[in-house]
Amino acid sequence: MVCDRCKMAVEQELNRLGLQPLRVDLGEVDLGKQAPEQETLNTLGERLQALGFELIDDKKSQLIERIKTIIIEQIHYSREPSKLKLSIFLAEELGYDYNYLSNLFSSIEGITIEQYYIQQKIEKVKELLVYDELSLSEIAWQLGYSSAAYLSNQFKKVTGLSPSHFRQLKDAKQRKSLDKL
Repeated sequence: MVCDRCKMAVEQELNRLGLQPLRVDLGEVDLGKQAPEQETLNTLGERLQALGFELIDDKKSQLIERIKTIIIEQIHYSREPSKLKLSIFLAEELGYDYNYLSNLFSSIEGITIEQYYIQQKIEKVKELLVYDELSLSEIAWQLGYSSAAYLSNQFKKVTGLSPSHFRQLKDAKQRKSLDKL
């Protein structure tokens, strides 16, 4: 789940099955002490899959989803960049050694955590460029880049376009939905 509408859709499906979640967060559902029967879990899995989600129950996959959720929340929903390095932030947030997290993420996702982080940041930059409300310097500060020049170089490296050229295109088709990254 990568947005509030996703959370709402998942919560509706849980309620339709008679499950009363204590909390529905990005990538996580807390059912408290409710232990749904396997048939209910299977039905939930099918319904979620029809909505473009998947039910994740193994610990490693849950940890990968938690990493993604933390990164998405930090980039797309936080008002200011974290003061901590990504590796320290994730290790503290999840209670695991960063090397373990990094190796696990790379082995399952096929890209590094840092590459995923950069993809998310570039998608946020695209969003802010399309809205055309902030200067490149303001975008750079908001996303924790050391300078607009560094942001511009990374943007061009990832997209093949300069931020100013992208802004001129104003084509939302250039953007990707968060769940496609």
